[in-house]
Amino acid sequence: MSAQLETLEDALGHRFKSRELLERSLTHKSRVYEKNAEELATDNERLEFLGDAILGFLVSEVLVAQHPTYPEGRLSKLKAYLVSASHLHQVALRLQLGSHLLLGRGEEMSGGREKKALLANALEALIAALYLDAGIDPVRSFILEHVVGGARPPEEGVQLTDHKSALQEMAQNLNLPQPRYSIVEERGPEHAKTFVVEVRLGRDWVSQAEGLSKKSAGQKAAQQILQQLMAWGG
Repeated sequence: MSAQLETLEDALGHRFKSRELLERSLTHKSRVYEKNAEELATDNERLEFLGDAILGFLVSEVLVAQHPTYPEGRLSKLKAYLVSASHLHQVALRLQLGSHLLLGRGEEMSGGREKKALLANALEALIAALYLDAGIDPVRSFILEHVVGGARPPEEGVQLTDHKSALQEMAQNLNLPQPRYSIVEERGPEHAKTFVVEVRLGRDWVSQAEGLSKKSAGQKAAQQILQQLMAWGG
């Protein structure tokens, strides 16, 4: 386990003074329920709570500094994207965070190392552990490099793995109604149909897109609404 943690520390650019703190940030509650006497008795949920607050603050700080001409509305859209589970999941995948998690047998068997919410939560816990171990400056550097620096919001052409999930999360973060999807057209023979799907978000945003499946058409329509949201207020 020690060698594996050193690999993670290399990716973070920080050597933890408290190895126990690092291990706790990687410990899912399913592991605690099945722990042996020698193992940690604390999961990462409290660290996740703290990390979420630190992440929100530092992302806001960075966006205000990087975009001095952006109005509050546009900054809010950017922040909602950067702190979303979809984006944090991608950051965690780049860090190969899943391979370092301490999971219970049941969570391991159900593919916990690749679950979006589990990885996003673990990343927030890791941010808190870094803060408690070394203070705010290393966390700011980490967020600049890994959360903000490598990000390309939808208006700049990012290819999200799941636009529909990202749109749902952004709508929730912005206190907007949930998106509604409907099939407005089907054309072509049964073996080669083209579908047109419409997505509506409240009264102000609507988009249609076509694809060779209902799923692909819905994803394209969701991506277009994401782009509209990112431009809104700017």
